[in-house]
Amino acid sequence: KSRKTGFSQKAFVFNKKGKFLAMRRTATAPSNPLKWDLPGGDVEFGEDPIASIKREIKEETGLIAKTLTPFDVEGHINPLREYWITIAYKTFDAKGKLSISWEHDLYKWVTLEEFLKLKTTKKLRRFARTLKKIQKA
Repeated sequence: KSRKTGFSQKAFVFNKKGKFLAMRRTATAPSNPLKWDLPGGDVEFGEDPIASIKREIKEETGLIAKTLTPFDVEGHINPLREYWITIAYKTFDAKGKLSISWEHDLYKWVTLEEFLKLKTTKKLRRFARTLKKIQKA
């Protein structure tokens, strides 16, 4: 009967062509192996959320993002009975040389439509759909 609350974040990192970075989790990933993912991760205790998502983007992609805009938030109870809250961001100004970390084995630049066809999680699919709605508005 866990009462843990976790806080994680994900970012849609767009390039100049209007596509964003999708990365596939490795076969040995502790959760969601071989599913398509976005840069992000857990916020450490006491860490500033914006500093955290910038750190995760840098660690997982080598890119430096300056401006991040939150656009959705999701909460769910996982199989371990932990409650996880995730904030979704978008950024259009990431710079640097792309180099994906050991956590992922493939990457590609995709549109929202392309991402929604990939094998991913319910949460990331929700974020992509939300972003699609916002962009149409």
